[in-house]
Amino acid sequence: MQVCATVKDVVYEMRKKEILHSVLGDHVGKKRKQDPIHEPVIRIIEDEEEDEEGEMMGDNKDSEEPSNKRVKPVAKSNSLTGVITPVKTPALKRIGQSISRSISFRTDARPLPPAPLRSRTKASSFPRRRNSQCWSDTVESHDLTAKEIKRQEVIYELTQGERQLIEDLSLLKKVYYEPMLKLNIMTESELGQIFGTLDTLIPLHEDLLARLERLRGSEKTVGEVGPTLLNWFPCLEAYVTYCCNQVGAKALLDQKKQEKRVEQFLSLCQESSFSRKLDLWNFLDLPRSRLVKYPLLLREIQKCTPPEHPDEDTLPDALELIQSIVAEVNKKTGEAECQFYRRGLTYLEESQRIPEIHQSRFLYCHGELKTNKGQARAASLILLQLKRLHVFLFELALVLTRPGEDRDGGQTFHVYRQPLPNTLINLEEIPDSEAGGGTFRGAFTGGNDKVKNCFRVSSRGRSKVNPYCLQANDSFSKQQWITCLRQAIVQSRDRTAQTSQSPLSLQADPALCHIADLSLSSDTDMTDHTSR
Repeated sequence: MQVCATVKDVVYEMRKKEILHSVLGDHVGKKRKQDPIHEPVIRIIEDEEEDEEGEMMGDNKDSEEPSNKRVKPVAKSNSLTGVITPVKTPALKRIGQSISRSISFRTDARPLPPAPLRSRTKASSFPRRRNSQCWSDTVESHDLTAKEIKRQEVIYELTQGERQLIEDLSLLKKVYYEPMLKLNIMTESELGQIFGTLDTLIPLHEDLLARLERLRGSEKTVGEVGPTLLNWFPCLEAYVTYCCNQVGAKALLDQKKQEKRVEQFLSLCQESSFSRKLDLWNFLDLPRSRLVKYPLLLREIQKCTPPEHPDEDTLPDALELIQSIVAEVNKKTGEAECQFYRRGLTYLEESQRIPEIHQSRFLYCHGELKTNKGQARAASLILLQLKRLHVFLFELALVLTRPGEDRDGGQTFHVYRQPLPNTLINLEEIPDSEAGGGTFRGAFTGGNDKVKNCFRVSSRGRSKVNPYCLQANDSFSKQQWITCLRQAIVQSRDRTAQTSQSPLSLQADPALCHIADLSLSSDTDMTDHTSR
């Protein structure tokens, strides 16, 4: 009995130790399992909450730097589901979202970053295009005839044109002149030469605009406009100074554009909305364009004016006055242009200084032409330099030059060959199918294609002056050159004939003075000048 009791005690003690050991082992095992698992679950949930807040704030850190903390639970997803009870559905939902995102990170299928929020920019006060508005859009109803409506439309166009010119000239001063002076992009002297007497033109047009506005009645119609224009047009004589200055202003502006700061500033202005894709010179040339438009507007008003209207007596006088002012401005501008380019000529030989150049008072035209002179004997490098010439048709002489630069970077023109007096020029128009011989054709096309847009000038009675075969850029330019050359030849010969009969020097025909503004350097320039 004692032995049995002892055995029972021993068994009891052994089972007691096993139970205690198993209990302690389970407790330690559970603790080991719980410690590494519950911590990443909490981290995942916390990271998930941070992710949701980050997405709401537009943060892209998750897509850029995926962490290992979010990838490790993927391999132990089964143990996670066994440890976490099904009762915690919100946490499971978040973990499932985190796991799916971790998988997408591992497969490099990263979501696109959120699109940046578009900030509402303030609308520009300078539209790229002006809204075109007619007089009919400003009135609700009227009982006017079609002819009177047309008359009101033209007068309204005249008024709106004044308002737009004032806006552009004010913008020109505020956006171009003042910033360039303040930023030392150009000196005050250079800006004064480029902008000229621009400040004096703004008050003139403000005065006309105020007068036209006072003419509008309660029904927004204008009755008599002739006396107002007749009294105001003499103010436009101020355009003589402004337009004469434009010749040197354009040359200086082209020279300053070679500087990096000037070019960058002007490019930024042209790309801005206020410029309407116009460059600085387009703005500076607006007054001249406005001046030549006045006769056109007056003719339209006159056409729409009935015979019994009070303007019938004053409009013809106003039209005659503005035409004389435009002719005077053109004449003075032509003289200024002639003097400017005449000062820019440099002579290689003293014999090139013929008196006809210095006696010329205006230019018929000038521009780029090509020639084959000297190409057969010159080296290839010299050939390229002589291929393009800048040709001047003065009042009394034709001068071929090669463009160059002086020490200050200004443009000069080196006289090429011997100048031709207009009285001695023989002009020959060369059809495209017969253009040039082998040398001339080969110089321009390599002998494969026919040469186009060519003409030949030679000298009568001067055997030492060889003919010049010249090529224009296009057919329109060629016709402009031929027209101007014919006019120059006829006028010079008539002038010489009359001078030989009378000791008094004769004046040039004023009707031809407007041709001095004709530039043949481009189609745009030619169209602009010929529309005057």
